[in-house]
Amino acid sequence: MGNAYPDFFNLSPSSSGLLLAGLAILVLIPQAHSADLVSQETALKYILKAVAASLEKSQIPKDAISISVMEIDQTRPGKVTAKTELDWRSQEAMNPASTMKLITTLAGLDVLGPQYSWRTNIYTDGLIRKGTLKGNLYLQGTGDPKLIPEEFAKMMKAIQNLGIQKIDGNLFFDRSAYVPSVMEHNTIDGESLRAYNVPPDPLLYAFRTLSFQLGKSRTADFIDISYTPPLSQLKVINQMQLVNQSCDGWKSNLRFNLEPEGDGTSTNQALTAQFAGNFPDACKGVNYNVVALNANTFLTQGFAASWELAGGTWAQAPTGKSGAVPLAARLLLQFVGIPLADDVQDINKFSNNVMARQLMLTLALEKMGKPATTENGELVIQSWLKGLDLQFPELVIENGSGLSRNEAVSAEHLTQLLVAARNLSVADTFYNSLPIAGTDGTMRHRLMGHLRKFLHLKKKPEARIKTGSLADVRAISGYVMSKSGKMYAVSSFINHPNAGKGLEAHDQLLAWLLDDGPEPKQAR
Repeated sequence: MGNAYPDFFNLSPSSSGLLLAGLAILVLIPQAHSADLVSQETALKYILKAVAASLEKSQIPKDAISISVMEIDQTRPGKVTAKTELDWRSQEAMNPASTMKLITTLAGLDVLGPQYSWRTNIYTDGLIRKGTLKGNLYLQGTGDPKLIPEEFAKMMKAIQNLGIQKIDGNLFFDRSAYVPSVMEHNTIDGESLRAYNVPPDPLLYAFRTLSFQLGKSRTADFIDISYTPPLSQLKVINQMQLVNQSCDGWKSNLRFNLEPEGDGTSTNQALTAQFAGNFPDACKGVNYNVVALNANTFLTQGFAASWELAGGTWAQAPTGKSGAVPLAARLLLQFVGIPLADDVQDINKFSNNVMARQLMLTLALEKMGKPATTENGELVIQSWLKGLDLQFPELVIENGSGLSRNEAVSAEHLTQLLVAARNLSVADTFYNSLPIAGTDGTMRHRLMGHLRKFLHLKKKPEARIKTGSLADVRAISGYVMSKSGKMYAVSSFINHPNAGKGLEAHDQLLAWLLDDGPEPKQAR
């Protein structure tokens, strides 16, 4: 039997037989000669004309995209329901890229609670005498994903409040919270020096990423280079030259090298970061991020620099090493990190991969004990979904971040999860963590032209959308509040070599929802 649906993805904009004008929708009516097709009339399948045209222009075939849109009804107190408004291949298992983070973060918020905080335990095998700690420090991590310089500054202050001004001992790092395999630096693209590929670490400091800030000096014609986080043994050699060029492609003329001054075996050896090449004077300030140091060197020099910036001293510069906390050691300090609700904001708005991975491992750690594994993290999430009466048989979770060729979920089920989230106590926390179109995060520059249409409205529509992208994947999932006040949950995945060109199609879909697109009409 032939296809009972018109091949609407291949219709040109000039085709008018089944296309409604402007931002109209195309309704696909099953033919009545088949009982199976007649039974589908209750689930009209239609798609926005502009989306179909965009896909055709980008040479993305109809079987490379899935779309699920549901209108959310919040009129019944305590019971949010939804009805399907648009369905195209929504039950197909697709690679969701970073929209997978929605599952991880919602599970984290609901299972652990928005106020959950990671704890970094600091032990010692020594004693404090006249302001000096005579003994070693043992840092035992539980996977705090945002142990950043500002947090280290608080930690140093807390140590000093114990009466310590000088440390006469070494640093040891206990990473027993995770199984060693999850800390291996494996990538799907071979880009091991890129920040998005940083592996999990129970003692992750500053995302293990050196971030250099480059820009033309305000007072003279030379280049300022600064960096974060501070490291105790790093010096920068600046051999760059200013050139009269636009800022486009500034990285192509930059040469960077980071080397230890010695054999590189010690965690406290001096490091030299050398910059050379040309730097466009049109660049007002750019960041160059690199993951170029092993975890122990980065943590040792970061801790030492923070201690010295706080006014603390060492009897001898530390050479940090991996090592379990001895049974005889005593707890010196339990440092409490940033609440989970704030971490989830970073994960979703800026699509932070390692933070998402560590949240998934934290679910395993808290519910199944240490050492945490990704397999146990998946078991916790699957059990949580079952508790919400959600069955996602096609769901594959490899690391919880979407940085994977194997992770999979259907658009329909991810949209169902968005609907279910509205019934949870963490609904608003989760909603507020999503990037706002035209405002912040990964949606900061999206839909800006379309949103200008609504500037005159007192209550403006908005799109809170998590994005996802891999080399052959583009994905969106989140909520749209339309101009009339309707709320829609939407998920759409494009899996195709031309997926990078699919951004416009997704923007057209979101714009259609902002305009209250779903108004099914009979095709003529």
